[in-house]
Amino acid sequence: MSSRNPLDGESRVTLQAVSSENWRDVAALEVAEAQQSFVAEPSYYLALCCYGGEWHPLAVCADERVIGFLMWAVDPEDGSCWLGGVLIDRAYQRRGYGAEAVRAVIARLSDAEGYQDFALSYRPSNTVARHLYQTLGFVETDQREGDEIVARLSVDDLT
Repeated sequence: MSSRNPLDGESRVTLQAVSSENWRDVAALEVAEAQQSFVAEPSYYLALCCYGGEWHPLAVCADERVIGFLMWAVDPEDGSCWLGGVLIDRAYQRRGYGAEAVRAVIARLSDAEGYQDFALSYRPSNTVARHLYQTLGFVETDQREGDEIVARLSVDDLT
C-alpha cells in the first residue's frame, strides 16, 4: 500500500468566498445531464448557505474563472466538517478539478480551522462520486443521510 497522501499535490484551483462579485457566476454553473439527479441547482445551495444557518459557500476557481462550487458545515454533535454541494461546471468536468477542489477545501479547513475529520454523503447509484471520494481516502460508513451513504475521512489517517 502506498504511503502517498491522496490529498497532496499541486492544485490548479483556488477557493474563493462567494461574494457580490461572483455569486452570479456560481448560480450560472451547470452540471452534465447525467449528474442532474445527484446535485441541486447552484442557486438552491446558495440559498441554503444564506438561510440554512450552517453551510458556508465557496466558489471553485481556475485561472480566476468560477468553474465550480462547494459548501461546508460543522456537525455540532461530533465536530466533523461536512462537505456538500460539490459540483464542477460541465465545461470543466473530467479534468480532475473536482478532486482538486476537495483536496483544497480539506487542506484549507484543516490548516486554517484545525478540522481533522471530514464527512460527505452521496447516493449509492452515483458511482462517479463514490470513486472520486474513495480515491481521496474517504471510507464509507454504515451511516445514512436520507437515501445517501455517508463516507468519512480523517486527515490523521492520511499522514
